[in-house]
Amino acid sequence: MDAFSIDRVNKNDCSILYLNGFLDAHTAPDLENELEKLIAEERFRIVVNFKNLTYISSAGLGVFMGYIETIRDHGGDIKMCSMSPKIFRVFDLLGFPTLYDIVQEEDRAIELFFKPEQK
Repeated sequence: MDAFSIDRVNKNDCSILYLNGFLDAHTAPDLENELEKLIAEERFRIVVNFKNLTYISSAGLGVFMGYIETIRDHGGDIKMCSMSPKIFRVFDLLGFPTLYDIVQEEDRAIELFFKPEQK
């Protein structure tokens, strides 16, 4: 099993979280803590990069659902990018693409905060 870690980079008004390894019930609190830090710092434009995430469980998915309302109430959002087909299938199966912007490129995810797509 791959260990789980989160790397964070702040780019202007956005915070990018790079998820690495296995996100499951044992490691979900690490993601919760990181999101709580961002909220405390009033950083509500969040991009989550899944490029190096190898596994996500329902507990990991639940973290995003647990914080999205608070983040959106403050005018922010969580954009997701760089998912492998395997990770995307999990999100897609549960209907996440209707709730979140999921794109391939990190730069595109950042752009969505400043140039939202016309729907």
